[in-house]
Amino acid sequence: MKILIAATPLTGHINPLLAVGRAAAARGDDVLVLSDALFREKIEAAGLRFTAYADNGSATFRETGLPAGPERYRREFQRRFIDPMPGQAEVLRGLIADEAPDVIVAGSLFLGVLPLLLDAAPRPPIVTVNVSFLFLDRPDHAPVGLGLPPARDRAERIRYAALKAGMDAAFTNPVRAYTDGELARLGLPPLPASLPHSIVVLPDLFLQPTVPGFEYDYGTLPPGLRFIGLLQPPTPPAPLPDWWPDLEAANAAGKPVVLVTQGTLANADFGELVEPALAALADRDDRLVLATTGGRPVAALRGPIPANTRVASFLPFRDLLPRVSVLVTNGGYGSVSQALAAGVPIVSAGLTEDKAEVNARVGWSGAGINLATNAPSPDDLREAVTRVLTEPTFRQRAGALQAAFASRDAMAGILTAVDDLARSGPVRSGGAGLAVPLARSA
Repeated sequence: MKILIAATPLTGHINPLLAVGRAAAARGDDVLVLSDALFREKIEAAGLRFTAYADNGSATFRETGLPAGPERYRREFQRRFIDPMPGQAEVLRGLIADEAPDVIVAGSLFLGVLPLLLDAAPRPPIVTVNVSFLFLDRPDHAPVGLGLPPARDRAERIRYAALKAGMDAAFTNPVRAYTDGELARLGLPPLPASLPHSIVVLPDLFLQPTVPGFEYDYGTLPPGLRFIGLLQPPTPPAPLPDWWPDLEAANAAGKPVVLVTQGTLANADFGELVEPALAALADRDDRLVLATTGGRPVAALRGPIPANTRVASFLPFRDLLPRVSVLVTNGGYGSVSQALAAGVPIVSAGLTEDKAEVNARVGWSGAGINLATNAPSPDDLREAVTRVLTEPTFRQRAGALQAAFASRDAMAGILTAVDDLARSGPVRSGGAGLAVPLARSA
């Protein structure tokens, strides 16, 4: 089978799809990965074929001329994900003609698949693998993006509806109109719903890498949506840090281990989370604190490293998380999912990108504490970590989610979905969320 993987050039987006590609290649499939040339070495090191499109720094674009708020987030989203869409679609069409893939597997923010999904022309089946929270429109009328838990009563639903009207005017509707304008220039129809909702309902299958217990109740779900559990990213080929024996000693002694991370994207300023977290826990000799700089140099941390702290640029989360007592994170979806799959409770603090929504689910699920800020104080972090370590309900709830994750084999689910769609052959889009199989030639 020939599989074309289309990945947004961000580490947190590449890694899950790289895991899919390696699993497919291991069973004999011919896998070609499309992303920016920055990831060529990483993808080819995984034994996969690679082809590039020019992202031109879109995925990492940051708007520095505006304060945090809807206008800044709208401009960033448009520049990062919508502006590359026409070029991505053109490259995809060329690869379909040249490579004749049986299935396309795309990350959820690789929007170059949308023109194919809205076009009436024949195409391969398309599977979208989400890399974030489930961003369907909500039945309680809460706006997507503000990090609001499910409404508890009618008064809250009314308040949410008012907030949604404001969010629609400032962000959702302009983003949809901007996307529709790009689609119109390609001679294609507009989106059937808001952009986030359309991303979920248009593909032939939409795979959500979590368990239902970490998602809100959306009522009737789209027919192509499947919860698949944890999509474990590959472990980086890096040696264990030289302080690893300190971790083993802490585990043997029953000493709590706190892991701190700002991920690989929103880590330009460690003063937002990592540094205040290290300061908050610096005087606790009864705890071992671990921190990762997400690929940045360890020297980027300002000030002396506390005596109870060990730092590394990268850490192997698959090996590390079973040894950790609590994760302190700004809310990267991959890190949160890996922690919960390992039964690790969480202290979260982050509002940028998708983090307000991810962290709201941390608090709502009962598996941790959401501080709901980009800049938590050392005092707040100290109190939250202490609560998560001493109040058993957080670990109990994280343990329940761990059991739910353990009951689902994400990779098997993905490969089964790919096989099922490949057997159906080429399809023709027949409307939002509908695809009509085409008869195979004899």
